[in-house]
Amino acid sequence: MDSDPNTDQRTQLHTEVAVVGGGPAGLQAALSLGRIHRDAVLFDDGTYRNATVSHMHNVVAHDGTPPAEFRTDARRQLTAYDTVTVREERVEAIEEVDGAFHLRAADGTTLTARAVVLATGVRDELPPVPGIEQLWGDLVAHCPFCHGHELSGGRVGILGAAVAPHLSAMLGRIASEVVVLTDGEELPADWQDRPTVRTERVVAVERHDGGVRVVLAGADGEQVHEQVAGLFVRPALHQSAPFAEQLGLELNPSGGVRIDEFARTSREGVFCAGDMAHLAAYPMPMASVVAAAAAGQLAASAAIMSLLSH
Repeated sequence: MDSDPNTDQRTQLHTEVAVVGGGPAGLQAALSLGRIHRDAVLFDDGTYRNATVSHMHNVVAHDGTPPAEFRTDARRQLTAYDTVTVREERVEAIEEVDGAFHLRAADGTTLTARAVVLATGVRDELPPVPGIEQLWGDLVAHCPFCHGHELSGGRVGILGAAVAPHLSAMLGRIASEVVVLTDGEELPADWQDRPTVRTERVVAVERHDGGVRVVLAGADGEQVHEQVAGLFVRPALHQSAPFAEQLGLELNPSGGVRIDEFARTSREGVFCAGDMAHLAAYPMPMASVVAAAAAGQLAASAAIMSLLSH
Protein backbone atom coordinates (compact mmCIF):
# COMPACT_ATOMS: atom_id res chain seq x y z
CA MET A 1 0.00 0.00 0.00
CA ASP A 2 1.55 3.29 -1.11
CA SER A 3 0.96 6.82 0.13
CA ASP A 4 1.73 10.20 -1.33
CA PRO A 5 4.72 11.58 0.67
CA ASN A 6 3.15 15.04 0.54
CA THR A 7 -0.11 13.83 2.08
CA ASP A 8 -0.98 12.79 5.64
CA GLN A 9 -1.05 8.98 5.50
CA ARG A 10 -4.12 8.84 7.76
CA THR A 11 -5.96 11.12 5.33
CA GLN A 12 -5.06 9.77 1.90
CA LEU A 13 -3.81 6.30 1.00
CA HIS A 14 -3.56 4.39 -2.26
CA THR A 15 -3.56 0.75 -3.31
CA GLU A 16 -4.12 -1.20 -6.49
CA VAL A 17 -7.13 -3.24 -5.31
CA ALA A 18 -9.39 -2.56 -2.36
CA VAL A 19 -11.26 -5.57 -0.99
CA VAL A 20 -14.26 -4.77 1.19
CA GLY A 21 -15.49 -7.58 3.43
CA GLY A 22 -13.61 -10.04 5.64
CA GLY A 23 -15.61 -13.23 5.13
CA PRO A 24 -14.51 -16.19 2.98
CA ALA A 25 -14.95 -14.28 -0.30
CA GLY A 26 -12.92 -11.26 0.79
CA LEU A 27 -10.23 -13.31 2.51
CA GLN A 28 -9.73 -15.47 -0.57
CA ALA A 29 -9.65 -12.41 -2.82
CA ALA A 30 -6.93 -10.87 -0.64
CA LEU A 31 -4.96 -14.12 -0.66
CA SER A 32 -5.13 -14.40 -4.45
CA LEU A 33 -3.95 -10.79 -4.81
CA GLY A 34 -1.09 -11.44 -2.42
CA ARG A 35 -0.02 -14.57 -4.28
CA ILE A 36 0.63 -12.49 -7.40
CA HIS A 37 2.28 -9.65 -5.41
CA ARG A 38 -0.41 -7.07 -6.09
CA ASP A 39 -0.95 -4.28 -3.59
CA ALA A 40 -4.25 -4.83 -1.81
CA VAL A 41 -6.06 -3.52 1.25
CA LEU A 42 -8.68 -5.71 2.90
CA PHE A 43 -11.30 -3.88 4.97
CA ASP A 44 -12.93 -6.04 7.66
CA ASP A 45 -15.39 -4.34 10.00
CA GLY A 46 -16.14 -7.51 11.97
CA THR A 47 -19.63 -8.03 10.52
CA TYR A 48 -20.31 -11.54 9.24
CA ARG A 49 -23.46 -13.25 8.00
CA ASN A 50 -22.60 -16.43 9.91
CA ALA A 51 -21.66 -14.63 13.14
CA THR A 52 -24.23 -16.64 15.12
CA VAL A 53 -23.07 -20.01 13.75
CA SER A 54 -20.91 -22.09 16.10
CA HIS A 55 -19.63 -24.53 13.47
CA MET A 56 -19.64 -24.32 9.68
CA HIS A 57 -20.26 -27.40 7.57
CA ASN A 58 -20.03 -28.61 3.98
CA VAL A 59 -16.56 -27.07 3.68
CA VAL A 60 -14.00 -29.61 2.55
CA ALA A 61 -11.14 -30.00 5.09
CA HIS A 62 -12.99 -27.60 7.43
CA ASP A 63 -16.24 -29.45 8.11
CA GLY A 64 -17.20 -28.54 11.67
CA THR A 65 -14.69 -25.71 12.02
CA PRO A 66 -15.90 -22.65 13.98
CA PRO A 67 -16.18 -19.69 11.56
CA ALA A 68 -14.13 -17.46 13.87
CA GLU A 69 -11.30 -20.02 13.80
CA PHE A 70 -11.48 -20.16 10.00
CA ARG A 71 -11.20 -16.37 9.77
CA THR A 72 -8.34 -16.24 12.28
CA ASP A 73 -6.34 -18.83 10.34
CA ALA A 74 -6.99 -17.01 7.06
CA ARG A 75 -5.90 -13.67 8.52
CA ARG A 76 -2.75 -15.27 9.93
CA GLN A 77 -1.89 -16.73 6.53
CA LEU A 78 -2.30 -13.34 4.89
CA THR A 79 0.58 -11.99 6.98
CA ALA A 80 2.97 -13.97 4.74
CA TYR A 81 2.22 -11.56 1.89
CA ASP A 82 3.84 -8.14 2.22
CA THR A 83 1.64 -6.52 -0.41
CA VAL A 84 -1.57 -7.23 1.51
CA THR A 85 -2.74 -4.97 4.33
CA VAL A 86 -5.70 -5.74 6.57
CA ARG A 87 -7.62 -2.87 8.13
CA GLU A 88 -10.16 -3.57 10.84
CA GLU A 89 -12.26 -0.65 9.73
CA ARG A 90 -15.68 0.01 8.25
CA VAL A 91 -15.92 1.59 4.81
CA GLU A 92 -18.74 4.13 4.80
CA ALA A 93 -18.78 5.29 1.19
CA ILE A 94 -17.26 4.51 -2.20
CA GLU A 95 -17.29 6.78 -5.23
CA GLU A 96 -15.46 6.87 -8.54
CA VAL A 97 -13.59 10.06 -9.37
CA ASP A 98 -11.67 10.41 -12.63
CA GLY A 99 -11.30 6.67 -13.01
CA ALA A 100 -10.15 6.01 -9.45
CA PHE A 101 -12.24 4.66 -6.60
CA HIS A 102 -12.30 6.63 -3.37
CA LEU A 103 -13.17 4.63 -0.25
CA ARG A 104 -13.99 6.68 2.84
CA ALA A 105 -13.42 4.80 6.08
CA ALA A 106 -15.12 5.40 9.41
CA ASP A 107 -11.86 6.66 10.94
CA GLY A 108 -11.77 9.58 8.50
CA THR A 109 -9.16 8.23 6.11
CA THR A 110 -9.69 7.92 2.37
CA LEU A 111 -8.19 5.15 0.29
CA THR A 112 -7.97 5.35 -3.48
CA ALA A 113 -7.82 2.20 -5.55
CA ARG A 114 -7.66 1.26 -9.21
CA ALA A 115 -10.13 -1.58 -8.71
CA VAL A 116 -12.56 -2.71 -6.01
CA VAL A 117 -13.68 -6.18 -4.97
CA LEU A 118 -16.90 -6.03 -2.98
CA ALA A 119 -17.50 -8.99 -0.69
CA THR A 120 -19.84 -7.45 1.85
CA GLY A 121 -22.48 -10.18 1.84
CA VAL A 122 -26.16 -9.89 2.59
CA ARG A 123 -28.38 -9.24 5.57
CA ASP A 124 -31.04 -11.85 6.40
CA GLU A 125 -34.53 -10.55 7.10
CA LEU A 126 -36.18 -13.31 9.13
CA PRO A 127 -39.91 -14.02 9.35
CA PRO A 128 -41.50 -11.75 12.00
CA VAL A 129 -41.92 -14.49 14.59
CA PRO A 130 -40.97 -13.73 18.22
CA GLY A 131 -37.95 -15.72 19.35
CA ILE A 132 -36.65 -16.61 15.90
CA GLU A 133 -33.71 -14.20 15.96
CA GLN A 134 -32.45 -15.70 19.22
CA LEU A 135 -32.27 -19.14 17.59
CA TRP A 136 -30.96 -18.03 14.20
CA GLY A 137 -27.80 -19.83 13.10
CA ASP A 138 -28.27 -22.50 15.73
CA LEU A 139 -31.64 -24.25 15.85
CA VAL A 140 -33.10 -22.09 13.08
CA ALA A 141 -31.35 -22.15 9.70
CA HIS A 142 -31.97 -21.79 5.99
CA CYS A 143 -29.59 -24.28 4.34
CA PRO A 144 -29.96 -28.08 4.69
CA PHE A 145 -26.45 -28.54 3.30
CA CYS A 146 -25.02 -26.51 6.18
CA HIS A 147 -27.34 -27.49 9.03
CA GLY A 148 -29.36 -30.54 8.02
CA HIS A 149 -27.10 -33.47 8.92
CA GLU A 150 -26.90 -32.47 12.59
CA LEU A 151 -30.67 -33.01 12.82
CA SER A 152 -30.49 -36.58 11.50
CA GLY A 153 -33.31 -38.77 12.73
CA GLY A 154 -35.14 -35.87 14.32
CA ARG A 155 -38.46 -34.24 13.64
CA VAL A 156 -37.70 -31.16 11.54
CA GLY A 157 -39.92 -28.13 10.94
CA ILE A 158 -40.24 -25.86 7.92
CA LEU A 159 -41.69 -22.40 8.44
CA GLY A 160 -43.48 -21.02 5.39
CA ALA A 161 -45.64 -22.48 2.65
CA ALA A 162 -43.79 -21.26 -0.44
CA VAL A 163 -40.49 -22.97 0.42
CA ALA A 164 -42.04 -26.14 1.83
CA PRO A 165 -41.93 -28.36 -1.29
CA HIS A 166 -38.26 -27.65 -1.98
CA LEU A 167 -37.02 -27.89 1.60
CA SER A 168 -39.10 -30.94 2.49
CA ALA A 169 -37.71 -32.81 -0.51
CA MET A 170 -34.15 -31.99 0.56
CA LEU A 171 -34.78 -32.95 4.18
CA GLY A 172 -36.63 -36.17 3.36
CA ARG A 173 -33.64 -38.46 3.91
CA ILE A 174 -32.40 -36.58 6.97
CA ALA A 175 -35.46 -36.11 9.16
CA SER A 176 -37.58 -38.81 10.75
CA GLU A 177 -40.55 -36.57 10.02
CA VAL A 178 -40.99 -33.19 8.33
CA VAL A 179 -43.57 -30.79 9.70
CA VAL A 180 -44.62 -27.83 7.55
CA LEU A 181 -45.82 -24.80 9.48
CA THR A 182 -47.66 -22.64 6.95
CA ASP A 183 -48.31 -19.76 9.38
CA GLY A 184 -51.65 -19.23 7.67
CA GLU A 185 -50.24 -19.19 4.13
CA GLU A 186 -51.63 -21.23 1.24
CA LEU A 187 -49.61 -24.22 0.13
CA PRO A 188 -48.78 -24.57 -3.58
CA ALA A 189 -51.80 -26.15 -5.25
CA ASP A 190 -49.71 -28.54 -7.36
CA TRP A 191 -47.83 -30.02 -4.40
CA GLN A 192 -49.02 -33.61 -4.13
CA ASP A 193 -46.66 -35.45 -1.79
CA ARG A 194 -47.18 -33.37 1.34
CA PRO A 195 -45.77 -34.25 4.79
CA THR A 196 -47.42 -33.29 8.07
CA VAL A 197 -48.90 -29.79 7.77
CA ARG A 198 -49.99 -27.34 10.46
CA THR A 199 -51.88 -24.33 9.13
CA GLU A 200 -52.27 -22.31 12.35
CA ARG A 201 -50.58 -18.98 12.87
CA VAL A 202 -47.15 -19.25 14.49
CA VAL A 203 -47.17 -17.19 17.68
CA ALA A 204 -43.56 -17.75 18.80
CA VAL A 205 -40.62 -20.15 18.76
CA GLU A 206 -38.44 -20.94 21.77
CA ARG A 207 -35.59 -23.19 22.81
CA HIS A 208 -36.99 -26.26 24.59
CA ASP A 209 -35.71 -29.75 25.44
CA GLY A 210 -32.70 -29.46 23.13
CA GLY A 211 -34.81 -28.36 20.17
CA VAL A 212 -37.45 -25.84 19.18
CA ARG A 213 -40.91 -25.50 20.61
CA VAL A 214 -43.22 -23.85 18.11
CA VAL A 215 -46.18 -22.08 19.70
CA LEU A 216 -49.28 -22.08 17.49
CA ALA A 217 -52.53 -20.15 17.82
CA GLY A 218 -55.13 -22.81 18.56
CA ALA A 219 -58.91 -22.64 18.57
CA ASP A 220 -60.70 -20.40 21.05
CA GLY A 221 -57.52 -18.49 21.79
CA GLU A 222 -55.72 -21.46 23.28
CA GLN A 223 -52.14 -22.14 22.28
CA VAL A 224 -50.84 -25.49 21.04
CA HIS A 225 -47.24 -26.64 20.67
CA GLU A 226 -45.19 -28.51 18.12
CA GLN A 227 -41.75 -29.80 19.17
CA VAL A 228 -39.08 -30.11 16.46
CA ALA A 229 -35.35 -30.72 16.53
CA GLY A 230 -34.70 -27.74 14.27
CA LEU A 231 -36.51 -25.26 12.08
CA PHE A 232 -35.78 -24.17 8.51
CA VAL A 233 -36.88 -20.83 7.10
CA ARG A 234 -36.22 -18.79 3.98
CA PRO A 235 -35.11 -15.28 4.90
CA ALA A 236 -35.45 -12.30 2.61
CA LEU A 237 -32.04 -11.05 1.46
CA HIS A 238 -30.84 -7.46 1.49
CA GLN A 239 -27.49 -5.93 0.66
CA SER A 240 -25.63 -5.51 3.95
CA ALA A 241 -23.72 -2.48 2.69
CA PRO A 242 -24.73 0.59 0.64
CA PHE A 243 -22.05 0.28 -2.03
CA ALA A 244 -24.15 -1.29 -4.79
CA GLU A 245 -26.49 1.69 -4.57
CA GLN A 246 -23.67 4.23 -4.22
CA LEU A 247 -21.92 2.89 -7.32
CA GLY A 248 -25.14 2.41 -9.32
CA LEU A 249 -24.56 -1.32 -9.85
CA GLU A 250 -27.17 -3.30 -11.74
CA LEU A 251 -29.12 -5.71 -9.56
CA ASN A 252 -30.86 -9.02 -10.18
CA PRO A 253 -34.54 -9.45 -9.23
CA SER A 254 -33.31 -11.17 -6.04
CA GLY A 255 -31.60 -7.98 -4.92
CA GLY A 256 -28.16 -9.47 -5.50
CA VAL A 257 -25.69 -7.57 -7.65
CA ARG A 258 -25.67 -8.82 -11.24
CA ILE A 259 -22.26 -10.11 -12.31
CA ASP A 260 -20.99 -11.86 -15.41
CA GLU A 261 -18.96 -15.06 -15.58
CA PHE A 262 -15.83 -13.16 -14.48
CA ALA A 263 -17.39 -11.45 -11.46
CA ARG A 264 -17.59 -8.14 -13.31
CA THR A 265 -20.39 -5.75 -12.41
CA SER A 266 -22.08 -3.12 -14.56
CA ARG A 267 -19.37 -0.63 -13.54
CA GLU A 268 -15.89 -1.13 -14.91
CA GLY A 269 -13.33 -1.79 -12.21
CA VAL A 270 -15.84 -3.09 -9.66
CA PHE A 271 -16.04 -6.82 -9.01
CA CYS A 272 -18.27 -8.71 -6.60
CA ALA A 273 -17.94 -12.01 -4.78
CA GLY A 274 -19.88 -14.04 -2.26
CA ASP A 275 -23.51 -13.92 -1.20
CA MET A 276 -24.04 -10.34 -2.35
CA ALA A 277 -23.89 -11.15 -6.07
CA HIS A 278 -24.77 -13.79 -8.62
CA LEU A 279 -25.17 -14.50 -12.32
CA ALA A 280 -28.42 -13.49 -13.97
CA ALA A 281 -29.09 -17.17 -14.71
CA TYR A 282 -29.27 -17.95 -10.98
CA PRO A 283 -32.45 -17.22 -9.02
CA MET A 284 -30.48 -16.23 -5.93
CA PRO A 285 -26.93 -16.33 -4.52
CA MET A 286 -25.39 -19.77 -4.22
CA ALA A 287 -24.70 -19.17 -0.54
CA SER A 288 -21.96 -21.32 0.97
CA VAL A 289 -18.45 -20.85 2.31
CA VAL A 290 -16.93 -22.84 -0.56
CA ALA A 291 -18.86 -20.93 -3.23
CA ALA A 292 -17.95 -17.61 -1.61
CA ALA A 293 -14.25 -18.44 -1.50
CA ALA A 294 -14.29 -19.58 -5.11
CA ALA A 295 -16.05 -16.37 -6.10
CA GLY A 296 -13.42 -14.36 -4.21
CA GLN A 297 -10.62 -16.04 -6.13
CA LEU A 298 -12.38 -15.37 -9.43
CA ALA A 299 -13.07 -11.72 -8.57
CA ALA A 300 -9.43 -11.15 -7.58
CA SER A 301 -8.20 -12.77 -10.79
CA ALA A 302 -10.55 -10.60 -12.85
CA ALA A 303 -9.41 -7.50 -10.99
CA ILE A 304 -5.78 -8.36 -11.76
CA MET A 305 -6.63 -8.82 -15.43
CA SER A 306 -8.27 -5.40 -15.46
CA LEU A 307 -5.08 -3.85 -14.02
CA LEU A 308 -2.97 -5.53 -16.67
CA SER A 309 -5.17 -4.24 -19.48
CA HIS A 310 -4.80 -0.58 -18.50
